Amino acid sequence: MCAGLLSYSEAARLVASFARGLGRSDLAVERLELANAAGRVLAVPIVADQDQPPFARSTRDGFACQAVATSGHEFLPIAGATHAGQAPAGPLPTGAVWEIMTGAPVPAGADAVVMIEHVERDGERVRLLPKRSIAAGENIVAQGAQARQGDELVSAGFAVGPAQIALAATCGCAELAVYKRPRVAILTTGDELVSVEQEPGPGQIRNSNAPMLAALVASAGGAPRVLPSATDTAASLDSALRHAMDADLLLISGGVSAGKFDLVEPALARLGASFHFTGVRIQPGKPLVFGEVPRSAGSRLPFFGLPGNPISSAATFLLFAAPLLASLGGATEVGPRFVSAQLSRATDRKAKTGLTRFLPGLCAFSSQGNGLPQVATVPWHGSGDLPAFARSNCFIVVPEDVSSLDPGTMVRILML
Repeated sequence: MCAGLLSYSEAARLVASFARGLGRSDLAVERLELANAAGRVLAVPIVADQDQPPFARSTRDGFACQAVATSGHEFLPIAGATHAGQAPAGPLPTGAVWEIMTGAPVPAGADAVVMIEHVERDGERVRLLPKRSIAAGENIVAQGAQARQGDELVSAGFAVGPAQIALAATCGCAELAVYKRPRVAILTTGDELVSVEQEPGPGQIRNSNAPMLAALVASAGGAPRVLPSATDTAASLDSALRHAMDADLLLISGGVSAGKFDLVEPALARLGASFHFTGVRIQPGKPLVFGEVPRSAGSRLPFFGLPGNPISSAATFLLFAAPLLASLGGATEVGPRFVSAQLSRATDRKAKTGLTRFLPGLCAFSSQGNGLPQVATVPWHGSGDLPAFARSNCFIVVPEDVSSLDPGTMVRILML
């Protein structure tokens, strides 16, 4: 039944290849204050404006010294003192030590810092405790050891997080040049959908996919724009699609299966769409569609037709749309982020092979037992089971040639 469909790995490689073909030269750039830059992607590298550290720095409270002289375990005079924020002092007299605090500049002539806990003090002189030793370079970070002035510290295309913000601050960058968030149009389809505020009538359901996809887009670095839901008519779909053409990526939820009222692919075809694939051997999410629609000036709008069931829609977004969205946002690291965990109980032994399965799971990262993250499937009743999905924090990956997995097996999981 699925013989003509791409495997998960084949479809993932195709999307990754498409993403690599997107150039960053024409992506829009904006400057943001550091406090607002988290989660964005660097458009311009972070460069060291000075050596880091800009002076030899002590990593301990103690005494700057000459290792050879101090290793004799004789009392040595304290020639001075420096705390963090003071200018570098020195030179250190031969046969003396210099009291120093963590982060303070090491005086010229000193080649080590002995910790305060490792000395005996007698008034204004100290000596290294007899059972202790000290070597040159100990407890000192040399000037420029971390970076030299002009070094590129973080390249363009790197995602900005707390570490990059701290580094930018120490380099004197009050702002960062980042790529603008890609605009993502979200179109949900189906006669059965009503808005969240409405009371569903017979056979109707509230539209949960629109806010879910908007949240997924935002967490993946995009700027979501939810379009009015389209009904299962050609006219409604055609009109809705016309309002999505100014986006950077289009997500269509529902209407991509093979049923009588699954009208999305014909609507896209009327716009001249080219389809890269129209199904993948995965569960949930097999009817996934990926392609491009031409628009003015020769540009093309990439789109994903996601299955309408919410778990299918979320899984396929994370596996395929999120990596492409990251590339559209200028990122160089664009693949789905899988991690490893240990399965705590067996998966369903009645499952058939032939599909890579992504099962809703709950992963615990507490350090119990062997210290490995422990994951188990969440009982669910198909890809429309939102209560089960809400109790999940990941998808457990079951390879297509495996019917079940035993407890203790190391598995890949895709975090939500």
